[in-house]
Amino acid sequence: QVQLVESGGGLVQAGGSLRLSCAASGRTFGSYHMGWFRQAPGKEREFVGAITRLSGSTYYAESVKGRFTISRDNAKNTLYLQMNSLKPEDTAVYYCAAGRPRGGSYYDSAQYDYWGQGNQVTVSS
Repeated sequence: QVQLVESGGGLVQAGGSLRLSCAASGRTFGSYHMGWFRQAPGKEREFVGAITRLSGSTYYAESVKGRFTISRDNAKNTLYLQMNSLKPEDTAVYYCAAGRPRGGSYYDSAQYDYWGQGNQVTVSS
């Protein structure tokens, strides 16, 4: 069982930056690949990015590539999402997620077993 607690969201102007953190409980954080998803009002949850458990390889949605950076600190059981050059269309509730390796796509929310509570990010124009 893994519990995920997110922090770092808030209100920022377009062009600004925010960093989200996701703290995981337990000693097995390094066993999971980790992802970030987001859900805007009236829209379905969508993939933002992911980072693998061993090599730390990263994957991003096209809409955030070059602006967002995912990282993880396995010693601190923490996942990060650095968001730069924010746009109003980035406004959403952001969720971190942990998944056991099972060979599926990192882009697929069904590959993740545990989810954080969600953290609101609002970008004003």
